[in-house]
Formats: sequence, structure tokens, C-alpha cells
Amino acid sequence: MKLETPVKTISASASEVFAFLSDLNNLESMMPEQVINWKSDKDSCSFTIKGMSDMHLVIQDRLPDNKVVMASASNKPFSFTLSSIIAPEGDQSQVKLAFDGDVNPFLKMMIEKPLSNFFNLLLDGLEKKFNTK
Repeated sequence: MKLETPVKTISASASEVFAFLSDLNNLESMMPEQVINWKSDKDSCSFTIKGMSDMHLVIQDRLPDNKVVMASASNKPFSFTLSSIIAPEGDQSQVKLAFDGDVNPFLKMMIEKPLSNFFNLLLDGLEKKFNTK
């Protein structure tokens, strides 16, 4: 299953956005209120999405100023990657999230809309973080 958010314009350089997203401690400030039990360090985080599941993410790859790839630390509830894709645009950045998960068709029907909403909320949180400086 593949999902992508719409692209958002962030009022920060690609290097600022990359530095922020590269430290998973920073993601807590982007999380919507449905996220509880947050724990993190620079390279991993775990949390619970109310009504859904526990998630544990680890940094899989960092491509400076372009992409941060996080992966599920286990295959429960399923294995996936979540990439933050960053494109510089002057003193701003264009950012989108791309999800790629190993999800069976039945589960896909149940989680596609809630996951899309969750990823959009994350990107909204990033936008608010930088656009309200």
C-alpha cells in the first residue's frame, strides 16, 4: 500500500527542515492529540495512536537536505517505511510524506483513510512549527 500527502510549503530552508526531521525527538511537537505514550531518542520513537495501534519507528536512512526515511522496528502490525521528502525552493521547502506498507487488502480498507488523515496532520504540524516563527 502506498500513500502520499499533498506537498506543503514550509517556511524554512531544506537544511533546517532536514535537521528537524532527522532527530525523532522533534516529531513529538508535530503529533496530533490522538498520539499518546510518546517515547523517543534521536534515532527512534514509539507511540500509540488512540483506536489504532502501537508504532515503533527507527531511522533507516538520512539523505542530507532531501529525505529522511523511517521504518517500522517490527512487522507488527505490519512492516512499512515513512519517508519525508524535502525539496528546496529558495528560502523555503516543499515537503511531502510518502508511506509504503506491506498491508493485506482487508487491512488496507480499514486503515487507508485513518493513515492518510494522520500523515496529513503530521505535515500540518510541521507547517505550523516553521510557519509561525
